Amino acid sequence: MKIISFVTQKGGTGKSSLAVSLAVAAVQNGLKAAVLDIDPQSTAEEWYKRRTAEAPAVHSIPWANLSSRLYRLGQQDYDLAIVDTPGSESHAASEAMKEAHFCFLPVRPSVADIEASKPTVRYLNEHAKPFAFVLNQCPTGGRTSRTQNARMALQLLGGLCNPTLAHRSDHVDALAAGLGVTEFSPYGKAADEIRAVLQWLTARLQRLDATEIADDEGGAIPLRAIS
Repeated sequence: MKIISFVTQKGGTGKSSLAVSLAVAAVQNGLKAAVLDIDPQSTAEEWYKRRTAEAPAVHSIPWANLSSRLYRLGQQDYDLAIVDTPGSESHAASEAMKEAHFCFLPVRPSVADIEASKPTVRYLNEHAKPFAFVLNQCPTGGRTSRTQNARMALQLLGGLCNPTLAHRSDHVDALAAGLGVTEFSPYGKAADEIRAVLQWLTARLQRLDATEIADDEGGAIPLRAIS
């Protein structure tokens, strides 16, 4: 099982919406996925209450129980666990980063968001945790100068998920309906962007696995290929 933690130190970046939509897209691609909500605001849990489908499961738990719940999910043959964390520096975020195989840092194309991410980046670098920024809520209409400038700044700070996500109403509407964007508007641009992020993440995890296997043959279990 692969563990992906969404971590930011600034609220309003669309972290929870991305986490649940990514989990939905993973389920649609044949993966057994769950979301662990350790954010006291419980956005993912409230989304699940509005949902009629059972998958992906959402578990709202205290951060201190994260390790044991992840172990249980692994025993239940889950492929992917996505951890949604508070938008602030906290024990919860630190625990999520410690447990993760990979961390996503959603940021908007703004100086404030980029500057707020620096303590998280320091922690991840100090603990040798693979991570990437994912640019979210970007202006629509292609890569604007603001988006391009943000991409360049983030590339200097660390890894960057190549697909970006535009500021689209589908994300807000899907969250309100208890759906992922790939369910709410399957042929919309927001859905295409989420699928692109999932594809990028899958490829990145497989490259990390290949590196681990080269270092210690047979020591890593790759995420099943996305069809």
